[in-house]
Formats: sequence, C-alpha cells, structure tokens
Amino acid sequence: MSTVAPILLTPGPLTTSARTRRAMMVDWGSWDDSFNQLTARVCQQLVTIINGADSHHCVPLQGSGTFAVEAAIGTLVPRDGHVLVLINGAYGKRLAKICEVLGRRFSTYETAEDQPTTASDVERLLRANPSITHVALIHCETSTGILNPLADISMVVAHHGKGLIIDAMSSFGALPIDAQKIPFDALIAASGKCMEGAPGMGFVFAHKTSLANAAGRSHSLAMDLHDQHAYMAKTGQWRFTPPTHVVAALHEALVQYHEEGGLPGRYKRYAANCQTLLDGMARLGIRSFLPDAIQAPIIVTFHAPKDSRYQFKAFYERVKAKGFILYPGKLTEVETFRVGCIGHVSPHDMQAAVNAIGEVLKEMEVQHF
Repeated sequence: MSTVAPILLTPGPLTTSARTRRAMMVDWGSWDDSFNQLTARVCQQLVTIINGADSHHCVPLQGSGTFAVEAAIGTLVPRDGHVLVLINGAYGKRLAKICEVLGRRFSTYETAEDQPTTASDVERLLRANPSITHVALIHCETSTGILNPLADISMVVAHHGKGLIIDAMSSFGALPIDAQKIPFDALIAASGKCMEGAPGMGFVFAHKTSLANAAGRSHSLAMDLHDQHAYMAKTGQWRFTPPTHVVAALHEALVQYHEEGGLPGRYKRYAANCQTLLDGMARLGIRSFLPDAIQAPIIVTFHAPKDSRYQFKAFYERVKAKGFILYPGKLTEVETFRVGCIGHVSPHDMQAAVNAIGEVLKEMEVQHF
C-alpha cells in the first residue's frame, strides 16, 4: 500500500491543500489579540459569502456541524415553538432528532430520498398548521446528494411569517445563497466542507433581530449562540477554549477560496469534478441514484453492483489501497455507495478515482452492468 495519504472522496473531512495543513503548524494564544483578529477576519469573510453583513451575524462555535445545528435550534426556536422539519434523507432525520432531544415541538414531512420537498408542499403544510413557528430543511441532503429548492421554499416560509433554519453544511461556499434574496433566521455550515478547511468549527449565520430576541432561551451554556455572540462582540474572544488551529486553517483556506475566484470558481471546479465522475462511472456501467436535475455537485450516490461477489468493505479497502477513500451509502432500501466531489481535488483526480474503481471491480470479478 502506498505511503502517500489517500485522497478523501467523502462529504467531510476533506482532502485539504498543503497550505491549509501548514497553517495548522502554528500555536496560537486563545486570548491573544492576534488570534482574536484572526477570528474576526474569518467571520467577516464568511458572512460576505452570503451577502449577509447588514442582516446577519456570523457566530462561530467549537465542534462539528451538528453541534452548530443543535445550537441554532436551541437558541433561535422558543421553548414553546413548533418546528416543521422537511426530510428526504438521514440529515433531515437527524435534525428532527435534535428537536426531540431538546424538547422542541416538531412535525415532520418526509419525501422519498430521490424526491425534493416542494414549495407547494410547504405552503400546504403551513396552511394546515398555523402553530408552526419555524421551518427547517437541509439544502443539500448529503446522504444522497439531492438538492432541495431553497429559494422557492424560503419565499413560502417568509410569506407565512415563519422563521427558516437552513442546514447548508454541504452547500455553503459552493452553491449560491444570498441573504438579501433568501430570508432566513439561521443558515448553518462548518469549516470542513466546501471551504476546504479542517473539521472542528461550525458557524451559524443568525439574523440579527432573531439573535437579539434569543437571550436566555438556549438549553445549554456551551451552545448558547446569543451568549457566544454577545461575549465575542464585547471582548473579541471566544467564551471557551477555541479550536485555534482549525480557525487558522480556515483563514488560510479562505485565502485560497478567493484566489480560486470565490464561489463561482469553487462551483466551477466542483461541477467539473462531478461531471467527470458521472461520465466515468457511466462508462463503467455504474448507475447514479439521482437524476441530473436534482443532483448537486457535492456528493454522488451510486447503485452498488448486484453481483454477489461485490461486498462494500472489500471494495472500499481495495480502492483505498489505490489511493482513494470512498463513503458508504446511507440509504435503507437500496444498496449504494457514495463518492464526494468536494475538497482540494481536481477533475484529473476524479478520473483517476474512476480508473481505480474500474480496476478494483475487474480484480473482484464483479459483473456490474
């Protein structure tokens, strides 16, 4: 097996650049002015990506993206609120589980894993249940790669005067979201996704008015976004020990993001990665799970070969030995595997991954047509 680190074709953590990894080689004092300024620059650059500086605060939080989702719900949804959770995959179900654990009333609307929620669905549901205060959805459902129609849904939610909470974990930074065109209470993302930083820091773009009204609402001291923002605004410091190396890596990753051309440049590369992957896998006879119209260029779910000689674990290990780490499927009814298109990878890398997959299937004598 090669001693070279494999390329991560997963939904996060991702393959990062040498420059980003090198940025983690410096130790920072968590209360030092230079680190506080680093944090402030990161937050300012992040909120600029969504054109949200006038309307939203960027509140960073230690932990994975799920920590930030839980913090957003716990801080911004009143304890007597009612969340409509839109589900078409595992992360929508996780969002509902968070509401359950936090004791927030919630209703769910679930569609098939290859079926986006529509604005008309949301219109009907909000008309039928006026007690709903917030709608929560996954923009790009990473369990399949499906893209939900955020702009259309946001207009319906705003028309009804409800709050919108968006899990944009896998879309932020690659797919356009303009806070001046898409009204929302919270949009949630993390350092280790399309920003191509290291994992370990979530962040919530919280509407300034909604956040100001959330004092004392959180279920948790550590996950209180109102308190986190208020303390940082007053002192410039994180309340508790920050992930200093992760912040530094994200700062450097943002430099490279802008060098690439910002969101348009990042989207262009990811779209090229995705098309290279889809075309190459089609030539191998491996079918993608989603139609092109609802396939985001983030991660692609593929039907597993039906040949009994195919076993995911053996397939995974053989592909890993050739330099690529794939991801298991998350579907319950269909056997699948997933290949990510994001991270510091190029269409050339994607073609090399397709070649490796083809070689492995041949070695395993799997009939995959």
